Amino acid sequence: MSGEDAPAQQQNAVDQKQETKPTEEPKTEPPKTESPPAAAAEAAATPAATTEKVPEEETFTYRALVLTGYGGYDKVKLQVKKGKPTLKAGEVLVRVKACGLNFADLMARQGLYDRLPSPPVTPGMECSGVVEAVGEEVTDRKVGDKVMVLNRFGLWQEVAVVPANHTFLIPEGMSFEEAAALPVNYITAYMMLFDFGNLRPNQNVLVHAAAGGVGIAATQLCKTVKDVTVFGTASASKHETITQGGVTHAIDYRTKDYVEEVRKISPKGLDIILDPLGGSDTHKAYNLLKPMGKLITYGAANMLAGQKKNLLAVAKNWYHQFSIHTLSLIQGNKSVCGFHLGYLDGETELITEAMNTILDFYKEGKIKPRIDSTWHLEQVGDAMRKMQERNNIGKVILTTEPMPEEEKKEETKKEDKKEDKKKEDKKKDDKKKDDAKKEEKKDDKKKEEPKKEEKKEEENKEEPKKEEK
Repeated sequence: MSGEDAPAQQQNAVDQKQETKPTEEPKTEPPKTESPPAAAAEAAATPAATTEKVPEEETFTYRALVLTGYGGYDKVKLQVKKGKPTLKAGEVLVRVKACGLNFADLMARQGLYDRLPSPPVTPGMECSGVVEAVGEEVTDRKVGDKVMVLNRFGLWQEVAVVPANHTFLIPEGMSFEEAAALPVNYITAYMMLFDFGNLRPNQNVLVHAAAGGVGIAATQLCKTVKDVTVFGTASASKHETITQGGVTHAIDYRTKDYVEEVRKISPKGLDIILDPLGGSDTHKAYNLLKPMGKLITYGAANMLAGQKKNLLAVAKNWYHQFSIHTLSLIQGNKSVCGFHLGYLDGETELITEAMNTILDFYKEGKIKPRIDSTWHLEQVGDAMRKMQERNNIGKVILTTEPMPEEEKKEETKKEDKKEDKKKEDKKKDDKKKDDAKKEEKKDDKKKEEPKKEEKKEEENKEEPKKEEK
C-alpha cells in the first residue's frame, strides 16, 4: 500500500461504519461515537502513512561505477548511490542489465576524451535493460519494455535516467548482452561506411583493428553489399576468427607493413579506409587511397600507451597529425572525413534512422554482435585491461548482475595477491635502492682510502721536519 492510498482507505472505513450503524438493531443507548483516544490514534496514523513514501525514496540505493580521477584502472571504482533518480518530462528510468565497454571509455579514464565531464562521473555510452518508469509526455515507451540505450555518459550503473528518444526497442531473440554491444559500434560503422563512404558493390575497404567492436561491425556491414573486398589488420592469433567473420585479406600489423601488403593485392589502392589510429597512420591511409577514394578518421588510438596518460605518445601523435591543403585534395580526387559519434548526440533523427536500418539487418540475420567476454561491475579494471592490451575479439561487456559470493572471494584473493605482489615488488625496489646506496658508500670509502693514505704520508713527512726544528 502506498502512503497516498492509506489515508483515503482509512477515511472510507470510518464513513462506512457511520453509514452502517442505522441498519443495526435499535438499542436504547445512544449510538457509539469514536472515543477521543481512538480518533487521536487514527489522526496520528494518517501523517505516518503519508510519510511512508519518504523513507522509501531515501533508502533507494543502486550500484554505479565512478571515475574518481584520471589515471590507471583503479581510478574507476564501484560505489553505492542513494536516492531514487527523478524523471523529467520526456525521460525514462531504465533498470540496466548490461553495459558496453568502448575504446573512448579507456581514453576518458586518462583524460583524453572531451565528451566526458570532469571526475567524479559515471562513464558508459551504451547499455541495455528494462524500462521501470516513464516521465510525462512519453508516449512510445512503457514500463516493461526491453530497450538498448545510447547516451553521452552515465550508463555504467544499475539504474539510469535517459531521454526516451535515446532508447531503442530490443528485437525478439536479442540478448541483453548483444543489445549492449550494438549501439556505439554498429552506428559508428554504419554511418562511416554508408553516409560518408557511400559503399557500393565491387569496392575495397581497409578496416583497422578488425577484431575489435567497430572492426567486426564494419566487416559484417560490408558483407551486406555485393562483392566488397575487406582488408583487415589484427594480430596473427585473431586472423582465423576475422576471416571467418568476413575479412578477405587479414594482415598482421605487428610483423608486416600493411601498406605493402595492400599494394601487393590492390596496386591502385583502396576505395574506403576507416582510420581509428591517427598520427602517422593517417598519412599512410591517405596515400593508400585510389582516385575518388575516401579516408574516414574516427579516433586517435595511437595516443593510448599504458595505463596512464603517456605524454610522449600524445605528443608524438600530435606531431604527426595529418593535415592537407584543399588544392591537394582537388588534384588527388580524394576526400577526408572525420567522424565522432559523441558529437552527434543531438542528431536524434539521423541516429534513429541508422539504428532502424541496423536493426532490420539484425532481424534479417545479416549482422550479429560478437561478445568477447562478460565481466561483473566489480571486475571493470580487468575488463578495461583486456581491451587496452588488445586481447579481445569482439565486444567486452559489463553485467550489473551481482557477483556470486564464491567469485567475490576469488576476486578478493586475486586483489590480495596483487597487493602482496606490489608490496614484494616495493620491497625488492627498496632493497635494490639500499644495495645501491651501500655500493655507493663502499665506492666512496674506496675513493677516500687513497686520500687518507696520502694524508698520512704527508703527515709522516711533516713529522721529521718538526723534529729538526
